[in-house]
Amino acid sequence: MKQLTALNILKSGQNVFITGSAGTGKTYLLNQFIQYLKERRIYPTVVAPTGIAASHLKGQTIHSFFALGIRDTVVDNGYVEFLLKKSYLKSRFSKLKLLIIDEVSMVSPEIFASMDKVLRAFKNSPEPFGGVQVVISGDFFQLPPVSKEFKEKRFAWQSPVWKALGLKSCYLNEKFRQDDNQLIEILDDIRSGTVSTQSHETLESCFYKELDAKFTPTKLYTHNIDVDRINLEELNKLESTPKTFTYTSKGSAKNIEKIFKTSLVLEELTLKKDAVVLFIKNNPEKGYINGTTGVVIGFEGEIPIVKTSTGAKIRVITEDWTIENDAGEIIATVSQIPLRLAWALTIHKSQGMTLDSAEIDLSKTFEVGQGYVALSRIKNIEGLRLMGLNDRALTIDPLTLRIDEPIKKASLKAAEEIENYSEDELEKSHLNYIKSLGGLTSFVQIEEEKKLLRSGKVAKMKNDTPTQSKTKALIESCSSIKEMAKTRGVTEGTIINHLAYLKKEENSLDLSKFKLKGEKSKHIEQMILKLQQENNKENFSDDGSLRLKPVFDAMDGQASYDEIRLTMLFV
Repeated sequence: MKQLTALNILKSGQNVFITGSAGTGKTYLLNQFIQYLKERRIYPTVVAPTGIAASHLKGQTIHSFFALGIRDTVVDNGYVEFLLKKSYLKSRFSKLKLLIIDEVSMVSPEIFASMDKVLRAFKNSPEPFGGVQVVISGDFFQLPPVSKEFKEKRFAWQSPVWKALGLKSCYLNEKFRQDDNQLIEILDDIRSGTVSTQSHETLESCFYKELDAKFTPTKLYTHNIDVDRINLEELNKLESTPKTFTYTSKGSAKNIEKIFKTSLVLEELTLKKDAVVLFIKNNPEKGYINGTTGVVIGFEGEIPIVKTSTGAKIRVITEDWTIENDAGEIIATVSQIPLRLAWALTIHKSQGMTLDSAEIDLSKTFEVGQGYVALSRIKNIEGLRLMGLNDRALTIDPLTLRIDEPIKKASLKAAEEIENYSEDELEKSHLNYIKSLGGLTSFVQIEEEKKLLRSGKVAKMKNDTPTQSKTKALIESCSSIKEMAKTRGVTEGTIINHLAYLKKEENSLDLSKFKLKGEKSKHIEQMILKLQQENNKENFSDDGSLRLKPVFDAMDGQASYDEIRLTMLFV
């Protein structure tokens, strides 16, 4: 599926699963969607299983957002009851309308089920995830959940609630990271479960290969102890004068600590001339992205000058890492030079990065997916120097192989469905979705919001928009109660209650297109009029309105409460 097709599905307000091989732009697509929402003053909640993964989309960890502590099992009812007493959680979840879960391959079925259980409780709804719209992204061929013991079920898709969500699958297939057929073939072979002789020979040709002088390879290892040792050793070898950069910050100590835990930024960074470095922030305008490598060629006062592998020379000034609240306002900031030593990194920390070149040691591979993640970080085979490879390095989990083809087929079906929409239908679908979330729909307002976002400001989010007003905004564009309920993500009964409230507030409101049609409608009307004329006090509420139950009983089960409630609007 192309990214534009997937974006159109996302804009239609459905539960979506975004997947695809490494380098197909899953994070880029999510950023496009998030930007689209923010321009309409809608702020989704973004979570991920690890701090590093969460930092790619300025999100937070699942455990932190859902207050799971250190739990890795499904939360029990007692703990959920404990959480329900927390007023700050009530406030947090009451505002939650759209949840984005990134790097889902690392989310265990227990944690996935816990998220569902917590939201059902706080939303007081039996719907999956409490009726909250869920957008999930990740590639199950990449790193799986960390577990100290063997588990038969280890992936989020094995949780029953995954199927209950009715996710639309978007399997991205355009590769933006790799530009080399040889590397693409190797990665595709790993994903197929059978690595060809040709791919093995290509990898063998990379063992201890001398890379072109233009490359400054980042060394990827499976274990932290190797990474820390190599970086310190290499820095100490340099005879030049060290310069140390210490962070500055704004915000509470708790939030500052959270930034450090959920990103690659360092409290203290020591650099020397000729140090190999890695950019840890995206800033294409200045010539680097998260993963660009280079060498410090000197300092301009206190500003390091880095020469990248493309030959560009960049004056590296401080960047900001921030945390936003539910309204999109920045509540904490850490400012630091966006670099870290990059002679070596762990494969785990490299997930999500694009590297110009890499020296990879897979001799101690201990987990499926590690080899795939490491090899898929680089753009082409020219930038690969292989230092070791064990039998586990090129393997993937058989469970992942089993579900890959069904996901691809589901993606083709989803693409066909959305592509059958006319331009008008697609535009209407997107507009209804934004209305259902209480977002901006006026062109002028959206342009103003874009200006605010470009300036680094955000307008205060209005969380007090009455839910009936959001329903009223859909009256003109929706043709049925069912369509309104689907767009709002609520029951048809809730919509009918809203319409009754709105009609009471504004008697001239035209709701005729929602009127029940046919003989049943006439029969219900007659029964309502009959009971009103009988004027039996037991059939009326304190406010003088006819109660539903007497009508339901009189109809002897031939009409539902929703049908009676709807008919009452027009009697």
